[in-house]
Amino acid sequence: MDTLLQRLAAHHDKTEYRELNWTGSFEDYLGLVARKPEVVRSSYQRLYDMVVSHGSTEYMDSKKKVVRFNFFMDEANGGRDAIFGLDVPIMRLMSVFRAAAQGFGPQKRIILLHGPVGSSKSTIVRLIKKGLEEYARKPEGAIYTFSWHIPTDNGEEIHPCPIHEEPLHVFPLEWRGKALEDLGLARDLSREHLFADLCPACRFHYQGLMDRYEGDWAKVAEHVHVRRFVFSEQDRVGIGTFQPKDEKNQDSTELTGDVNYRKIAEYGSDSDPRAFNFDGEFCVANRGIIEFVEILKLDVAFLYDLLGATQEHKIKPKKFPQTDIDEVIIGHTNEAEYKKLLANEFMEALRDRTIKIDIPYVTRVSDEMHIYEKEFGPDKVKHIHVAPHTVEVAAMWAILTRLTPPKKHNLTLLQKMKLYDGKVLPGFTQDAVRELRKEAEREGMEGISPRYVQDRISHTLVADKGDGAVNPFIVMNELAAGLRHHSLITNEETRARFQEMLSFVKEEYDDIVKNEVQRAISADEEAIGRLCANYLENVKAYLQKERVKNRFTGREEEPDERLMRSIEEKIDISEGRKEDFRREIMNYIGALALEGRQFDFKTNPRLFQALEAKLFEDSKDTIRLSSLISDVVDRETQEKIDIVRSRLIKYYGYNEVSATDVLTYVASIYARGDVKEKR
Repeated sequence: MDTLLQRLAAHHDKTEYRELNWTGSFEDYLGLVARKPEVVRSSYQRLYDMVVSHGSTEYMDSKKKVVRFNFFMDEANGGRDAIFGLDVPIMRLMSVFRAAAQGFGPQKRIILLHGPVGSSKSTIVRLIKKGLEEYARKPEGAIYTFSWHIPTDNGEEIHPCPIHEEPLHVFPLEWRGKALEDLGLARDLSREHLFADLCPACRFHYQGLMDRYEGDWAKVAEHVHVRRFVFSEQDRVGIGTFQPKDEKNQDSTELTGDVNYRKIAEYGSDSDPRAFNFDGEFCVANRGIIEFVEILKLDVAFLYDLLGATQEHKIKPKKFPQTDIDEVIIGHTNEAEYKKLLANEFMEALRDRTIKIDIPYVTRVSDEMHIYEKEFGPDKVKHIHVAPHTVEVAAMWAILTRLTPPKKHNLTLLQKMKLYDGKVLPGFTQDAVRELRKEAEREGMEGISPRYVQDRISHTLVADKGDGAVNPFIVMNELAAGLRHHSLITNEETRARFQEMLSFVKEEYDDIVKNEVQRAISADEEAIGRLCANYLENVKAYLQKERVKNRFTGREEEPDERLMRSIEEKIDISEGRKEDFRREIMNYIGALALEGRQFDFKTNPRLFQALEAKLFEDSKDTIRLSSLISDVVDRETQEKIDIVRSRLIKYYGYNEVSATDVLTYVASIYARGDVKEKR
């Protein structure tokens, strides 16, 4: 009978463990290279292939082809670190990776992700590091290194390569090119990493064995045991991270390693590689990636190590010759630090070796909403009702703070926001949207950070409001209140401008909920169907120059022009265009009939919108929403209001509290409108 421990142990995959810890002779590895040349890829090639292996999606944005790399959606982890709205900057980043993978130059540069705080720079790097870890565990991402098995009087000592270098480096440089050609690896720009020298520790063991066997390289190679390894940031294998500290505590040995003083007594010299710890971040990250957090805060003393690692792919450990490395060097910084770099003439060499990729804030409302829904979606916030449009109003405000005011006088900032989000506005084409983007080169580099919005929404969720619900007004009030204490907004003019943008958002929200309540009131499909049939009957008669039979009197009458126009005006069909619109509708119905399909008013969004608006206009007086804000409501009106409330709950995601709130609010809007009309 299995014990509890044995049942739990069954979750461990021993087959995977054996595959990930494969070991073999140097000759076994050469056979593997001949069959699968991709195992000797450079760090950039492996990174690029890793991202591409997840696939991509192409779409058109303002007549421009954009590629979305699925990897950055983090689907493997449920989208926890998904990147939204940055497809174009990521395309630029992937172009750099691709050029570097082919050896065209960017592999000798620092990749610098530059942008405002909270724009996903560190998230992009975190995704890449995590992706490399997972890729190295897959068969297509397998990577290998080696150990030296040195004979001793008591058996043998095993000395793993301290920087996990490529086993093919064991070939002497004098004839390595010919050996690689025999393996089918002709020398080209993408394979320069295969011509690096052995690290000091491996060179020490290599030379010792060459002396032992009097230059018989084949016998030396018998002591090389190849093994598969995996990247792990936790174990400091293939992934390094360097974060600047207090200048007094910074030491360049953190990057290149340091002497192990305990072993000096054992080996007799501090220049013996066995008495040196090759555990600096550059050594750890060999074959993989090193991340420099806030790279421009590095002390100048680190600059020389960084420049050598970038341009020459070499580092200089203390008391040892320059050592070859192969790794992706990527850093990130904010706007303020980058401006310091531009102003510092001592950093000119660093600027010259840097490829800057701007990572701006998102400028689409829908993408910004995705960011917040990751944290505040129904699956995350389960015990508090977040009313519809709560996240949307926060996203709209955040986007407005980041947009550059349009130069066209007939376009408002709110309209620009809608165009960016894919909405269609009369008089503006996709070409116009492209022009808007071109004229605002720094758009998205300033404004409110998603972190600020997330913090304010979090605050509203934990504040006890008594009804267990959060609505757009609570969030808008919280966003406004927080501005007074925002540590990054010290300019009163900026604070006032951001406050004003909240008033724009409130106006837009008014339109949204008015339309929602309107649709809930007019959601009687039977009534819409009757109105549609009546409209189409009159349109058909109008176009065919016929008369319509009155259902009540039985008399033949002229088509009801007043009815037709009352519907068409709801979607801004002018008097001059009414006949064209009516012909479009009838032609559409005819085309459906030829395909054997029946017309349904829902299949034509514009007509459906017009019918809903007309039905609402005819119904709102009988519903008498204004009675919601009075103390006395008759039974018949209450029943109708209850039906509308139930539709808001069923179709739009409200609960009892938020549905009542929004009905009361819309009623107050109409009440204000009625007062204005009377005046």
